[in-house]
Amino acid sequence: MAFEGILFDVDGVLVDSPHERAWRETLEELMRGPWKDLAARSRYTPARFDTAVYQEIVAGKPREDGARAALEYFGVPDAASHAAEYGAAKQAKILGLIREGAFQAFPDALRFVLAVRDMGLPMAVASSSKNANELLARIALPEPMPGIRPDPLGKEPGTTLVDLFDANVCGRTFPRGKPYPDIFLGAAAELGVQPEAALVVEDATSGVQAAKAGGMRAIGVARLGDEDLLQAAGADLVVTSLDEVDRDALARGNLARVRKAA
Repeated sequence: MAFEGILFDVDGVLVDSPHERAWRETLEELMRGPWKDLAARSRYTPARFDTAVYQEIVAGKPREDGARAALEYFGVPDAASHAAEYGAAKQAKILGLIREGAFQAFPDALRFVLAVRDMGLPMAVASSSKNANELLARIALPEPMPGIRPDPLGKEPGTTLVDLFDANVCGRTFPRGKPYPDIFLGAAAELGVQPEAALVVEDATSGVQAAKAGGMRAIGVARLGDEDLLQAAGADLVVTSLDEVDRDALARGNLARVRKAA
């Protein structure tokens, strides 16, 4: 079946964001300060909160769900009652990092989005993060923008990354967060695309699981050496860069890697 729409996660797919840094630094500050007693009764150490833990336990989930999952992973007593405080402190941390400009778009993601738009495929962004729109709106695109097709509604193309998408459900509240499919089903509905004709591009296992739970195909982007995790989550194709996706095959509804020259 040909793809009729593509749904993108933001953090780790389109933007090299400071989310992982914010989660890690915030927990360390809490454990060294107001949560010092909790730290002594947990399995937490700064070294244990590495990228693998972030990707498997926290990434892709709504803020409070991610906070609770991290605290439970480290055995913090009464994790559920402390999740809101952790999530709020992390939010304050990441807002500061965003204001500092501590993020950038992945060049391969920009090339891929422009290529997909040039194919005429509708696109949506679907991130659980409440900060995703601010990140996207701060990424300026080059002028002129090669590969930008005329907007079917007659609107002029924008100058930031967020303007390239036909639908945007980032930060919106859904009944269930990833790994449930609600956010992707909502994005597909806004594009007017049936789930089986939608493709999700994700970097987190919870996001891939959400796509598959919604009956969608999924590309897993393994930027952090987590190919096995994404494959195990059910990704139909796992790549380390979106430049590896065969765009001709994509236009035909197939998922394949670009063949390397002999």
